[in-house]
Amino acid sequence: MLGNRKLILDTHCEIYSMIKDRADGIFWNLEQHIQKNKVVAGAIYVIGREQIQLNSTKLQQLINELGIKIIFSNPHEGSSTLKNHCYQYGVADLVLANKIILVGGGDMDSAWPCLQYDSFLPKVLDYEENLTAATRTDEIYTKTNKPYKFLLLNGRTRPHRKYLLERFRVTGLLNQSIWTWLDRNTGASREIQYIHNEENLLTRQNEIKYLPAEYEIDRYHPYLTSVPSDAFVKDHLFNRAWGDIYLKAEPYIDTYFSLVTETVFEYPHSFRTEKIWKPIVIGHPWIAVSNQGYYRDMHNLGFRTFGHLIDESFDQIENNQNRIERIAEVVEDLCKQDLVGFLNAAQEVCKYNQQHLAEMRVKVRQEFPDRFFQFIKQYQFDE
Repeated sequence: MLGNRKLILDTHCEIYSMIKDRADGIFWNLEQHIQKNKVVAGAIYVIGREQIQLNSTKLQQLINELGIKIIFSNPHEGSSTLKNHCYQYGVADLVLANKIILVGGGDMDSAWPCLQYDSFLPKVLDYEENLTAATRTDEIYTKTNKPYKFLLLNGRTRPHRKYLLERFRVTGLLNQSIWTWLDRNTGASREIQYIHNEENLLTRQNEIKYLPAEYEIDRYHPYLTSVPSDAFVKDHLFNRAWGDIYLKAEPYIDTYFSLVTETVFEYPHSFRTEKIWKPIVIGHPWIAVSNQGYYRDMHNLGFRTFGHLIDESFDQIENNQNRIERIAEVVEDLCKQDLVGFLNAAQEVCKYNQQHLAEMRVKVRQEFPDRFFQFIKQYQFDE
């Protein structure tokens, strides 16, 4: 019971395990819950994305007729995607009126009532494969004669990723990296272009590029031998599992740094995914390709970066074209430098970040229930 209201949880919502001890009731299929007349008038309902999508019209009726309060929980997505879902499902007006409030994975502008939860931060240490890979961190630093300069993993086509792919292909730097591309779609954007020989290369279709077998997680080796005709092949490669989350030590040992192309670049609010936490877990130096202020937000979480070794001022460049160009210049300049010296000088920061992530993993989960219930009170959902 929260104030005068009962708390009813969707068992499939991503925050269920952290707040289930306070629940007065649960459901897994909202339509059945409604058909069986189990809806609790005036209750607070925490509902995941699938059930919101399937029942958005009915939920509006329940808000109006039975006075229920709804928390739309989807911390697996950043705020840009979460906003889009609200519009797609026809509930954006209810969110902006504070009749539905949100739990999301990315920072959100203040007009939208949203509790940010870094769900990927603790998850990356939940997998035994990743813990095993992290025991090999020392090999990153003892193997100084590496066959490649950096690691560049890309799934879905996004303009900032496509820009780097085409630029580094033209300059020849792509051949000096371990890289992937799992999406044939183009990366056309109104804000980012890469013009070469009077052609915007972001409009070119992509070829699929898997990791070489020696760098791919063993369980996915059977899927490396064929490439389906689908535009986006990640479901095929990972057999419809979340294969992105796993760490294998070899690609990190054989490169000097990770070039982390985060999900968000053109949107002005940070969204930290498994992409940044993986090199931190294994102790690999990194450069993040993301929105303006991403480094600032990492610093605010207590993580250190490599400003003593490279120019990180790109983080405060507002113009997306200028920011991606400057990031590319920083990478190109670094690759001309003494990478063994860079690696050795980065080790202390990487070691600190490994330890800080382990501490933050515990902290963000422990603190979430209190943050959640305070969030409910802030919007007077418990009254």
